[in-house]
Amino acid sequence: MSPTRLFVSVAEPAVYLKIAGRANFASSVDFKTLVSELRRRGCFRFVLDLTDCPLMDSTFLGVLAGLGLQLAQATPAAPETGIELLNPHARVADLLDNLGIAHLFKTTQGAPPLDPCTEATPSAASREEMTRTSLEAHQTLMAVQPANIPKFKDVVQFLAEDLNKLKPRG
Repeated sequence: MSPTRLFVSVAEPAVYLKIAGRANFASSVDFKTLVSELRRRGCFRFVLDLTDCPLMDSTFLGVLAGLGLQLAQATPAAPETGIELLNPHARVADLLDNLGIAHLFKTTQGAPPLDPCTEATPSAASREEMTRTSLEAHQTLMAVQPANIPKFKDVVQFLAEDLNKLKPRG
């Protein structure tokens, strides 16, 4: 499986991100870091072109949901904030619905308004960072939709135990 590639273009009032490949736990750290940095710089509207993203795993979906919640809470009255999903594949749209998080995003179909021109450089996330991101993502999915608790409670328990083992002892 080829790695997920992230492309970005900042064009006021929005940031356009293109996700190429399967969005999974490995790419979730880079995605979260990129969006967090852009938010720190004052960007609050994101358009994600998912035309070339056939699937997202639960970790990536949880990270996406968490960012959607953060944006809604940061600027709740501003209509120009949030995350828009452009051209999500049917499988991704089904996952959003089944996990009860589709309401966090605006979904549209059509041509991308811009062609993201810069590829984000992937980081070398540590196992601890990937485990923590995955744990937080699954906790978010359970918090947003209590029906997800039975789906992910064992995953959360495993990740919490794994993270505890990875933390340096002091």
